[in-house]
Amino acid sequence: MVMVDSNEAGTKTDWSNLETSGAGYGTLMNGKIMNGDHQVTDEDEFDPSDPPPFRIKEIRDAIPKHCWVKSPWRSMSYVIRDVLVIFGLVALALYFNSWVVWPLYWVAQGTMFWALFVLGHDCGHGSFSDNAMLNSVVGHLLHSSILVPYHGWRLSHKSHHNNHGHVEHDESWVPLSEKIYKTLDFSTKFLRFKVPFPMFAYPFYLWKRSPGKRGSHFNPYSDLFAPSDRSYVLTSTVCWFVMVAVLVYLSLVIGPAQMFILYGVPYLVFVMWLDFVTYLHHHGHEQKLPWYRGKEWSFLRGGLTTIDRDYGMFNRIQHDIGTHVIHHLFPQIPHYHLVEATEAAKPVLGKYYREPKKSGPIPFHLLNYLVRSIKQDHYVSDTGDVLFYQTDAQLFGSSQTKME
Repeated sequence: MVMVDSNEAGTKTDWSNLETSGAGYGTLMNGKIMNGDHQVTDEDEFDPSDPPPFRIKEIRDAIPKHCWVKSPWRSMSYVIRDVLVIFGLVALALYFNSWVVWPLYWVAQGTMFWALFVLGHDCGHGSFSDNAMLNSVVGHLLHSSILVPYHGWRLSHKSHHNNHGHVEHDESWVPLSEKIYKTLDFSTKFLRFKVPFPMFAYPFYLWKRSPGKRGSHFNPYSDLFAPSDRSYVLTSTVCWFVMVAVLVYLSLVIGPAQMFILYGVPYLVFVMWLDFVTYLHHHGHEQKLPWYRGKEWSFLRGGLTTIDRDYGMFNRIQHDIGTHVIHHLFPQIPHYHLVEATEAAKPVLGKYYREPKKSGPIPFHLLNYLVRSIKQDHYVSDTGDVLFYQTDAQLFGSSQTKME
């Protein structure tokens, strides 16, 4: 659980600390800060990198008190609902056993696996209940069932929330520095910046993390964890291997092909959902959003770079995880209060809250944001404290147009 208060209100960004050679945040030309095709002028109505004129306490105070209340019974009702749907989908797919039905089953079941992950994610934040033991037991059952090491992920995700928007210290889809980017071989760049390959990154991230970062979510002695965390990580790793053993046993009983279509394909759909959603919560807005390092970073400024998304008919299925800004600032709020909390906080957030584009039943519009961002958001400068993504125009031998 993250409880952070900051003294974010203050003076404007000290532009004298920015790189003026063209390699950093921008180049100073005729009184304007230039960042590729992006200009920040005195006439601009809003600069998202400006320190906000409010403090995190003002946002907290605007949220109704009941939004902070966690109901373990209500939380468990979502678990029961999702588990019943999952077993119901298995029964229906086996009953019809048709290649017309199987693709529908894969999409539906993979989406439900993703819904289970979100509930386990709430356990990791402590927003599932105030009972730490209940959170741990339910979190292990949910996450192990979809091959996620609960404590290993929980601890790295806590680091993500504590350092959101920080170039070096963030943990989820953290930007590559220009220096690290230039060390990547072609195959790594291809897999990272060519859709759909980044949408299958999560299992590899669990084992090896991102380029420039060391450690594994399965290794108790990883750089990710403090010595006091080792027993927790070991417990989750053992649970993960137990689940793998169960899957192997079931494959021997019903056959590997049947196990693959019942569990393997939905697992891949779940991974795609996870990477799709987590990427778009921090990338791909119409206006480029800042990343920070050094003294320019604060918990509030980093949290305000997250993005809410509308997933249409999937919003409630995936437990309103698209309501992401307030979740990042106050992860202890249960998912079923996030929409109300966000509405209450909007008057305080003002232009720092970016209203998500309304979706139809299926959020096809988000595919465009995803593809465009992955094509254009490649690295950030090694220097400067307020940074925006830059584009490698020579990547894959084709020129890219930077997104304003």
